[in-house]
Amino acid sequence: MSYGTANALQAAIFQHLQSDAAVTALLGGAIYDEMPPGPVEGTYLSLGDGDVRDISDQTGGLAEHRPVLSVLSDAEGFALAKTVAAAATDALIDAELDLARGRVVSLTFSKARARRVRAGQVRRIDLTFRAIVEDD
Repeated sequence: MSYGTANALQAAIFQHLQSDAAVTALLGGAIYDEMPPGPVEGTYLSLGDGDVRDISDQTGGLAEHRPVLSVLSDAEGFALAKTVAAAATDALIDAELDLARGRVVSLTFSKARARRVRAGQVRRIDLTFRAIVEDD
């Protein structure tokens, strides 16, 4: 196993979310792999954090990825952030992702953490997924 499939998985998740009708209806183009310069206002989804570990066996190279997607919103209350988080989760669970390297064996939702940040003015929900990826 190598870390080689990590970028391919993140790119495929990003592309899949950008093409999902429910997610784009809520966010438009506010899905970021790389944050734009300056302060970002409104509600948006950001990709990036995550852990990877080797779970290879006799059949081949496998990696367990734990990608984290973050929903951030300056809207009052958690309703909008939770709606976006639910749409992103629905879009990704068992999604057929086309990776530039490797193959997704399994993609499931693992956990979420909702909290207030920036002196309580921003709502943040971190969604952790579990992806098993087989390297070519």
